[in-house]
Amino acid sequence: MKKQKLENYQNAVKDVKSKVKYDGSHPELAARLEKEILDTNPGVKWDDVAGLSDAKRILQETVVLPLFMPEYFQRIRRPWRGVLMFGPPGTGKTLLAKAVATECGMTFMNISCSSLFGNWYGESERLTRCLFELARAHAPTMNFIDDIDSLCKHETSRRLKSELLVQIDGLNNSNSTSGKMVTLLAATNFPGNLDEALRRRLEKRIYIPLPYFETRKELIQINLKSIELAPEVDIEQVAQKTEGYSGDDLTNICRDASLNGMRQKIAGKTIHEIKNILKSEMLKIPVTMEDFLEAVDKIKPTVSSGDIQRHEKWYSEFGSS
Repeated sequence: MKKQKLENYQNAVKDVKSKVKYDGSHPELAARLEKEILDTNPGVKWDDVAGLSDAKRILQETVVLPLFMPEYFQRIRRPWRGVLMFGPPGTGKTLLAKAVATECGMTFMNISCSSLFGNWYGESERLTRCLFELARAHAPTMNFIDDIDSLCKHETSRRLKSELLVQIDGLNNSNSTSGKMVTLLAATNFPGNLDEALRRRLEKRIYIPLPYFETRKELIQINLKSIELAPEVDIEQVAQKTEGYSGDDLTNICRDASLNGMRQKIAGKTIHEIKNILKSEMLKIPVTMEDFLEAVDKIKPTVSSGDIQRHEKWYSEFGSS
């Protein structure tokens, strides 16, 4: 039965070709990974990421400059093997990774650990090995592994993690000898779940905190850049009222506030009457300060003070920025 399933799986993927010249031993796995995780142009610019100036500076030093100045980053100045971004959910970790890849013109491989879990014994290790072979074929490449802490949970994950550690150890050698730069960037909301071996390979460990006041103002402005605002809207007041909110929370507030005018416009109308409202008329409805205050009142922050304390404690013990 298992043999038949394996043959069916192999037959399903044997005709799939990788989009680049892949000379590894598992072309069918390469094609599968390429389909699931490859993003050759994430399309996110630095300006799309509000605040986080320290994180941007560190990522520029660890990823951007080694790509543009490879002669300088040799021997003791060699690029860091891996970079970890940790912090509460919704603070912009994935967005940062995409911005770095876009600004450097790198291929972006957005990897969830589930993409590396195989159906058969040993397939997870082959997928992990294939991932780095594929990254070199697409180089310069950023391998971004989200929720990397999930590799430290059970037996299958531990075997996958062992192969990942081997591949991370080989990054410096392959980057310097082949000239094909592959960078590993990882993210987690639970840094305390990482074991010592993985922490040691992720040599730079950057804390991505909740947005500060100025960053919240910038985030709100980015979210509303194409929306009509009423003259009385006070972005500073909204930013003051949203202390403790994550970037995702602020996006939800802006989204809810921007829909409020439409809600009021269609209140009490039938579907037929709503269809007859001119689109231009609907688009001209401005977002008011009252809309924002109502949205802030309805939408509560998703990150608790306990979460923040947990991350700050881990940063004080293991941070490396």
